[in-house]
Amino acid sequence: MAKYKKKGGSIGGKIVGTLLVAGIAAGAWFLYTAPQFERVKPQIEVPSKLYWNRTTPLKIKVTDNVALKDYQIKLSDGENSIILDQAPFETQAAKETLLVKYPKKDKTLNPKAKHMKLTITVNDKSMWNMMSGNSAKKTIDLYVDYKRPNVNILANSRMINQGGSALVVFQAEDDNLDELYIEADGNKFKPQPYKKEGYYAALIAWPFTKDTFSAKIIATDLAKNKRVTKIPFYHKNPRYRTSKIKAKDSFIDGKITDLASSNPDYATIKDKLEKLKAINETMRLKNEELIHKLSKNVSDEILDSWKMKKFYPLKNGKKVASFGDHRYYYYKKKDHVVSESYHVGYDLASNSMANIVASNPGKVVYADENGIYGNMPMIDHGLGLYTLYGHCSQIMVQEGDEVHAGEVIAKTGKTGLAMGDHLHFGMLIQGIEVRPVEWFDQSWIRKFIDNVFKQADEIISPAPVKKDAKK
Repeated sequence: MAKYKKKGGSIGGKIVGTLLVAGIAAGAWFLYTAPQFERVKPQIEVPSKLYWNRTTPLKIKVTDNVALKDYQIKLSDGENSIILDQAPFETQAAKETLLVKYPKKDKTLNPKAKHMKLTITVNDKSMWNMMSGNSAKKTIDLYVDYKRPNVNILANSRMINQGGSALVVFQAEDDNLDELYIEADGNKFKPQPYKKEGYYAALIAWPFTKDTFSAKIIATDLAKNKRVTKIPFYHKNPRYRTSKIKAKDSFIDGKITDLASSNPDYATIKDKLEKLKAINETMRLKNEELIHKLSKNVSDEILDSWKMKKFYPLKNGKKVASFGDHRYYYYKKKDHVVSESYHVGYDLASNSMANIVASNPGKVVYADENGIYGNMPMIDHGLGLYTLYGHCSQIMVQEGDEVHAGEVIAKTGKTGLAMGDHLHFGMLIQGIEVRPVEWFDQSWIRKFIDNVFKQADEIISPAPVKKDAKK
């Protein structure tokens, strides 16, 4: 008699089947989630359009979320193509930079081609995709440009003083101009467009703490072609004063302590000499850092004309301190120097709370208290030239105000680190302090500023030639 067999098989068979399905599911889940089987493609970080001079290597950044495996770089001129490079990455890093160099000895590509295509393929070390990993591919349009920007100096100030100012007007042309600036001993000065497209004007400064000076216009295009043009200047080195000042207890216990107590960064300092150094040096540098930041801006708008009258901020003002003084403070004995600083303005005094006027029009960029400078309005006169007015008892303008020549902007005082009522008058060009005495002199302005513009204008916009009248 045949044995009866239940439909669906035995219990053991069901368990085996269940375990098999679970094992397959677990394996699939492992493949789906394990780092070795990640499915994120590498990233090729480069614009889809580049300019290239074929001399400077192109730098292409590639990244992966785990590890990079290998790459290929292919270059085409539209008709022919070659593989420039293909290799595994030496390390299993997640970030690498590829350098693309033009093959100078290659004869396959057209050497006169102006438009080329660069194709980069990158694979990672993932075991996904049948062990071949994830792949990324990007094609870049390369526009070949060998020509350097064209730069011509139209006019410039003949001379510049150490600590002084100068002007240059020049032409700069390139279809793909990228960067344009003036470099002077590590400082960059931004030129402002002037009169017409392709023409520029810039005020530049020679820091009074540097004994030598050299300035050059640097123009770079998108293909990294660079033109460097030196600006010819005669140099003059005025003498700047060095002085020793006695730090009296009354000065430290008075002004220094007053400034320290009003600022939590210095309020807890008990030692007299430490307090003096903190205010005269640390606070001073922070205050000047703000001044430098405020005076960096230069407009991108085309400047049609720029004319300054001599600066005369305080009627009947008498000089009480010069620009550029290097001051050493000593305590009790002259050989016990406890602090030092530079005086980066020109001090004038007349009557107490005397009117301070704006000698030239401009825009107020700051009108508030600034540490050792006390109440301090600051004005932008355009082309990177700024004036500041320190130690004021009252400020009569607000930030954002447009002021006109002759307008009363403040009153003299002794706020900040000032022992007597006076005006600390400062001038800056793009964050660099310059000699106010030059800008006090209308003859200097005419010779080194106005005449430079006049000479350049005759080239940029020459006067029409008059025709002889018919007899």
